[in-house]
Amino acid sequence: MKISKSEVEKIAHLARLEIKDDRKEKMVEQLGNILQYIDKLKDAHVGGVGFSSGGAMADNVLREDRPEVSPGPSITLANAPERDDDFYVVPRVVK
Repeated sequence: MKISKSEVEKIAHLARLEIKDDRKEKMVEQLGNILQYIDKLKDAHVGGVGFSSGGAMADNVLREDRPEVSPGPSITLANAPERDDDFYVVPRVVK
């Protein structure tokens, strides 16, 4: 599948990327190669291959759950943009 320079510019705009003019031709070539490879995947024979849910098949590795002493509000609120005593102050979201 071919991709044009104008399509590269549109993709860059949507992705909020600034691409210099001298790099756009290289991007046309690289994105064209990627799309050609993806186009080949539609011809892959996948008959008899079962569905899988990927990560759901793996076991979770969890740390031991043990109680620890809280560091207290002076530490947990140290980087809060705004606070009132021991509480975070956030913008109101419900009227």
